[in-house]
Amino acid sequence: MPDILLINPNASVATTDMMVGIASAEAPAGCRVTGRTATQGPPMIVNERELDAAAAEVLKVWRTAAGERWDGVIVSAFGDPGVELVRRDACVPVVGIAEASMLAAGEGGRRFGIATITPDLAAPIEARAAALGLRAQFSGIRLTQGDPRALVADARALEEALAQAVQRCIADDGAEAVIIGGGPLGQAALALTPRFKVPVIAPIGAAMRLLCSKLAVTP
Repeated sequence: MPDILLINPNASVATTDMMVGIASAEAPAGCRVTGRTATQGPPMIVNERELDAAAAEVLKVWRTAAGERWDGVIVSAFGDPGVELVRRDACVPVVGIAEASMLAAGEGGRRFGIATITPDLAAPIEARAAALGLRAQFSGIRLTQGDPRALVADARALEEALAQAVQRCIADDGAEAVIIGGGPLGQAALALTPRFKVPVIAPIGAAMRLLCSKLAVTP
């Protein structure tokens, strides 16, 4: 069974552990998911400057781990920093959680929106949808209010704020699926999935499913 490397571009071991738990729950029996954490940068990426800087850090983490045997790699930050750099360097499939969740949300031509907490990342998120050829299906981003890092520290408040953003994506923008846009929002994404009639996409699980399809294994 596959050995999967999950790279967390956010410099938080606790967040990496959370991400690994979510990815492992989506993985096929016998699959091992190992997390590695960025050693430089903020504990949560909240703006474009931090996202750009994370790309080089992701490549550094990959090259540190590249001597071990891996069957695939997940880059677990929503802007997919460093995904293309690692793809050029690696001989195994590499997926980003933004890429995977957007492809999943847009299946069958669905219109999809994104609920997230980081207004300063709106532009690169929109650019990612365009780069994937999904601009026509993308209904837009709905944002929570307040400081993103403070909101993440309060799980209940985070879930409720994101629930309101999801509802706006559906009611105001006509989204037929909604992505919870952020790796550190992984637990909130799982909690929100059963609360809505339209699909709510959790990016880490979407990345594991996409990677399994590339490896031709059943999650």
